[in-house]
Amino acid sequence: MGLTCQHLEYRYPRSDEWVFRDLSFCLDRPGFHSLFGPSGVGKTSLARVIAGEINGFKGELDRGEIKTVLYTYNQERLPGWAPIERHLDRITPEGREDLRAHLVEVFGLVPVMGQTFSQLSLGQQNRINLLRYLLQDFQLMIMDESLANVDERSKETILLEIKALFPDRYFLYISHNLIEVARFCDRIFLFRGIGKSPQAITFTGLNTRKTNQPGRDELDAVLLEIMNAG
Repeated sequence: MGLTCQHLEYRYPRSDEWVFRDLSFCLDRPGFHSLFGPSGVGKTSLARVIAGEINGFKGELDRGEIKTVLYTYNQERLPGWAPIERHLDRITPEGREDLRAHLVEVFGLVPVMGQTFSQLSLGQQNRINLLRYLLQDFQLMIMDESLANVDERSKETILLEIKALFPDRYFLYISHNLIEVARFCDRIFLFRGIGKSPQAITFTGLNTRKTNQPGRDELDAVLLEIMNAG
């Protein structure tokens, strides 16, 4: 069994407002899944709770077989002024050089290996950050707007390749792009915010892979189901 959250409650210190309350959902199988919902409903706070960056919550959080959780987020800064290639040399685990070379190519980053992080566009910076996490050991990776500012074609290529390379890992993908979430994710956890019951509703996405390309009618059906539940 993977991640189970039961009746989670959290509010920031010295605040009277709940971020989420009586929140329950279950991530019962590996794959590419999503936390989805409007801004302000607690997606990032929950991600940080799951990653162990926030304590002081109430309720039950059971990570089950998941021992290592990595959390990546939009516009995370890369320390130092060394060229990107030199930084990757330092953080690439032994034996994963071929994986690194493959990801650099798939992510479209070959031309920027000699540049520093500050010289890159926001989309390139986000791709570099995601790539360096994918080289590490993990059972669950939380991607919080990790591919923001990346063009749609590149984003599709990257997501499909991640799913092909890591079929036995857990991913939680946070994005405000409903079409993207519906197309690529398996389980979709719709967060609706305080005052709505239940606060989280689970949907089944199309789980698009390289070998599986659902049609427009199937996509429209999933989109309609999610929008009607918001």
